Amino acid sequence: MGQKLADGLSYPPGALRADRAAAYLSMSTSTFLKLVDEKRLPKGKRLGGITFWSRHALDNFIESYEGEGGDEADAVDAEWRKMLE
Repeated sequence: MGQKLADGLSYPPGALRADRAAAYLSMSTSTFLKLVDEKRLPKGKRLGGITFWSRHALDNFIESYEGEGGDEADAVDAEWRKMLE
């Protein structure tokens, strides 16, 4: 009883710290945090002294994001900013 489970992360975590969220999106941590500050990516949630990002929120962002460039992309970017505020 009380034995800690060994965890080799054979399943995807639901909550990611900045470095893992950045890796999940294939970018550097500094780029990830810059895009979060610019409200171009979902902001993290705080629990105690830890900030984490929901993998599902990042997945939803990826699935819905149309990319950058041109008027249509600017409109999508503006829409994301409104949703993330």
